Amino acid sequence: MRRVKRYFLNALLLSGVSILMQTVSVSFNVYVSGRVGAEGMGLLTLIFTVTGFATTLAASGVQLAVVKMTAEVIPYEEARINATVSGRVRNVMRASLLYSTFFGVLAAVLLFSLARVLAIHALGDVRALPSLRLYAVSLPFIAVASALNGYFSGVRRVHKNVAARLGEQGVKVYLTSLLLASLAPSGVTYACAAVVGGGAVSEMISLGISALLYIRDRRKFFVSARESEKDSALKPLISIAFPVALSTYARSALLTVEHLAIPWGLKQYGVSSSAALASYGILHGMVFPLLLFPSAVLSSFAGLLIPEMAECHASGQKRRIEYITARMFQVSLIFSIGVAGIFVCFSHEIGTVIYGSTEAAEHIRVLAPLIPLMYLDGAVDSILKGLGQQLYSMKVNITDSLTGILMVVILLPHMGIRGYRLVIFVCEALNASLSILKLLEVTGLRANPLRWIFKPLLAVVGATLLWRPLVDHGILLSLLADGRSQLIGGIIGAALVYLIFILLLGSISREDIGWARGILRAEKRTT
Repeated sequence: MRRVKRYFLNALLLSGVSILMQTVSVSFNVYVSGRVGAEGMGLLTLIFTVTGFATTLAASGVQLAVVKMTAEVIPYEEARINATVSGRVRNVMRASLLYSTFFGVLAAVLLFSLARVLAIHALGDVRALPSLRLYAVSLPFIAVASALNGYFSGVRRVHKNVAARLGEQGVKVYLTSLLLASLAPSGVTYACAAVVGGGAVSEMISLGISALLYIRDRRKFFVSARESEKDSALKPLISIAFPVALSTYARSALLTVEHLAIPWGLKQYGVSSSAALASYGILHGMVFPLLLFPSAVLSSFAGLLIPEMAECHASGQKRRIEYITARMFQVSLIFSIGVAGIFVCFSHEIGTVIYGSTEAAEHIRVLAPLIPLMYLDGAVDSILKGLGQQLYSMKVNITDSLTGILMVVILLPHMGIRGYRLVIFVCEALNASLSILKLLEVTGLRANPLRWIFKPLLAVVGATLLWRPLVDHGILLSLLADGRSQLIGGIIGAALVYLIFILLLGSISREDIGWARGILRAEKRTT
């Protein structure tokens, strides 16, 4: 039980920090969108689509490889590892830093050299050129930081990742705000460069923090390595990282093509270039970050499942794998179905109060029902990676992207933005379904749709039908003066009513509550 407690305390720490960072990120996103406008957000999103492929090349699967290799080598319960294990971990880190430096520099050189070609011919907008070159400078730092992040996750000292992320976010918000204040009035080119440049400097700061923490960690926990344990770990690391990297290259390249095709398809529908960028910016630069904001709660737990599942898989703990997977389904679906219902219920208020956009509100209302699939898919992918099924996940993602590209090319010229919303529905459903079916097959878990799906659905429908009329008539919110306060009050009230319905319907049982209490009270017991 002690290791379970440690897992949950780490996850709670990450969740709290993730919620804080996501809150800052969404708030900052609102500020940026106000500074650069919908068209600027569209161009920024396209820039980050292209740089996303460069980031994939820079990282090249190193983080997952380091997580798996360190989690499999280090005994979970030991505070100080012995000489043999120390030597193995040192070898893993030497290999990962060499690997990540090579690919980080390679990605930086390629992006910087091809920036003009990409801006003119891929993005169709020369205003993106300075931003692409600025981002190239940050790629080696991002790559090496990925290796260090993998180490801290693998050894279950996630608080050190948290420190680096907090430092990065603080620098990013502060510096980008200063740059935007001085550069945004000069036009979209300078505004985008300000955002990308602030992010690039924050990545450098993040690496500096991670490096210092790694050096301290190594001095505290590592002992002298045995000579017999000084063999290179580069080949084993490459054998894990590079197959994943190849798959992520394909996935990222296809995703980039899909996103570049969206403004093209909208223009074929008859929308002007600036209007196409604006629509794309509202959807991907404003709506999706908002829909994914609550997922910070689940993503922290899901990310820590990779080393947990890797260790369970390596030691053949099938029953534990099945148990953790069942809990993951239960928690993910109860949470995400509630979030989806709240977004649907308050879509108009969220879109107009936060972004001042009725178009954003419409996108939120239509896409919110996809939230359970999106959130669950992320957790399922984490478990599959921990169980060594990362290549299957990549195949599913590639299939998803190919389907998306085909549908974008066919539907958008005839249906416009409505066609793209249909593309999102089909692709998310396809991706999540294939991943879920594979996980059920690998773990042998029997699904419990009544408890995991139908009861939460009934609860969220009941909660919103009961709560919405009270909000509309101002019965409970008359003391809240402004629209934002009313929105927050309405969401909190709806969430509480949903939780009451969940408990009444038995989707969360006494056994579940007792299990959670047992985790928090556990001290020296072990599983």
